Amino acid sequence: MSAPTRLLLRVSSNSNVHKVAGAIAHVLRSDGAVDVQAIGAAAVNQCVKAIAVAHSFLESEGSRLSSLPQMVDLEEAGMLRTGVRFKVWKE
Repeated sequence: MSAPTRLLLRVSSNSNVHKVAGAIAHVLRSDGAVDVQAIGAAAVNQCVKAIAVAHSFLESEGSRLSSLPQMVDLEEAGMLRTGVRFKVWKE
């Protein structure tokens, strides 16, 4: 039996940290887990900040989250790029 498919949120360097954090917190409340992906240093920075803000959102409700970063190879516009995917779950 295969693992259930997680929702994938993609973060760019222009992503609004608080909006991404709200989306992460919303998915964690409903599904318990989400993958968050970024390509490029600035996008990864926004992604890490959003996970930290989502943690504070959930912590104020008495919940905690954990995350695990992974390097991933992605094809974008016919080019192979390396990105970071964070597996995020509610404890």
